[in-house]
Amino acid sequence: MTNKLKEFESGLVRGRYYANFEAVAEAFADNLQNREDKGAAFALYHHGEPVVDIWGGFADASTGKPWQENTVALMFSAAKGLTATCLLRLVDAGQLDIDLPICHYWPEFAANGKADITTRMVLAHRAGLAAVEGELTLAEILNWDPVVGAIAAQAPNWEPDSTHGYHARSFGWILGELLRRITGETLGSFLNREIAAVAGLRLWIGLPKDELPHCARIIPPAGNANAAAEILGENSLTARVMSGPNKQFGYNDMWNRAEILQAEMPSSNGVGDARSMARFYAALNGDIAGLPTLSPALLETARTVQSRGPDAVILHDTCFGLGYSLQPMVAPGAGPNCYGHPGAGGTTAFADPDNGVAMAYLTNTMRFDPEGDPRSANLIQAAYQSLASTGGQAPGFFG
Repeated sequence: MTNKLKEFESGLVRGRYYANFEAVAEAFADNLQNREDKGAAFALYHHGEPVVDIWGGFADASTGKPWQENTVALMFSAAKGLTATCLLRLVDAGQLDIDLPICHYWPEFAANGKADITTRMVLAHRAGLAAVEGELTLAEILNWDPVVGAIAAQAPNWEPDSTHGYHARSFGWILGELLRRITGETLGSFLNREIAAVAGLRLWIGLPKDELPHCARIIPPAGNANAAAEILGENSLTARVMSGPNKQFGYNDMWNRAEILQAEMPSSNGVGDARSMARFYAALNGDIAGLPTLSPALLETARTVQSRGPDAVILHDTCFGLGYSLQPMVAPGAGPNCYGHPGAGGTTAFADPDNGVAMAYLTNTMRFDPEGDPRSANLIQAAYQSLASTGGQAPGFFG
C-alpha cells in the first residue's frame, strides 16, 4: 500500500489508503471543501484489513488546531453500539437473560408498573422509558446514582412493549445500571477492560482527563439547539426526551465541557477515533481473529429486527435489533444487513457482514438533515464504489 498525503484548500487531509480507495479520500476532501465539514476522520476495514484511515480539517476550528492522527471525537449515540455489545457479552457469559424482568437484577426498578420490563425491551427501545422524569440538576445527572434512581422510581411513558420509541439517553443509564448490578463495574470500566484494552482501541465512555487535550471541539448545529421544543412544544414527549432529563440538555457548547466528556453517559458521550470504531465493528463481524466479539448465534439474533416502523419519539420510521440500529436508519446507501449506530449531528459507525465491511465516520461539525446527512452518504457511496472495483478482495496490509 502507498501512503498518500493530499493537500486541499480546506486544510490538510492526511492518512493512509490503498490506491483503489482513492475515491474515498476524494469524497472526504469534498466534504471538507463543499459540505461544511470543519474536521473529521474516516476509517474503513475490508475483510479485517484496514484499507482507509484518513483525517483532516480542524480539531478546533476556532483556533485553527489541526485534526491529527491522535485526535478523538465525541460520537454521541454511536456509543449505543458499544453499550449494547457490553450487555450482550454478559448474555454470552451466562450472566444476563434479556427476557427476565430487569427487577430480577435491580429490584428497585420494579416500582410504578415496571415489574415486567425486560432487557430485551430496553435494547429494542420498547420499554416505555424514553423520557426520564424528575427534577434533576445537571450535576445529579452526571453523578449517575440520582438519575438511575429517578428512572427506577418513575412510571413508564407508555405501556411497555406496546410500541417503540427512541430511548435517546435513558437507554444507556438503564443498561449501564443493569451491568453494574450484575458485575459491580461501571459500563465505562467494563468497556475498557473487556473490549478496548484487549483490542487496542481508543474508545471510552467517560473520557480520561489526560485525553481531554486530544478531543476535537464540537461545533453545534446552526439554529435552535432544542428544535423539538420549538416545533412540538416543550412538554411533548419528543422534546422531553431530546432535552431531558429536566431540560438539562441541548445540542450546544455544553458537549465541549470537561465534566460532560468525563462523566459516563453510555447512550450519549462515547469518545474515540474512527479507526478504533471501524476496528471494533470489524472484530464484531468476526473478521479479525483473537479480538473480542459475540457468539455467531447471538450476533445473528442481535441484528434481527425487534422494532420497525413509526417511532413514538422521533416521529419517523426507525428500525432496531438488540441495541443496534438496522437499515435503512444506520447507513443509508450501504448494504441491507448493516448494523451499528449513528450519532447526533452526522457521526456513524457500522458493519456490513455480507460484504466484510466495517466503517466509521466521526465529525466535529454537527448538522441535522431531514433527508439524511450528505457527508456520510458521500463517503458510503465512494466506499462501495471502491469495493466494487476491488472485485470483493481485500488488497493486503498497510505498508
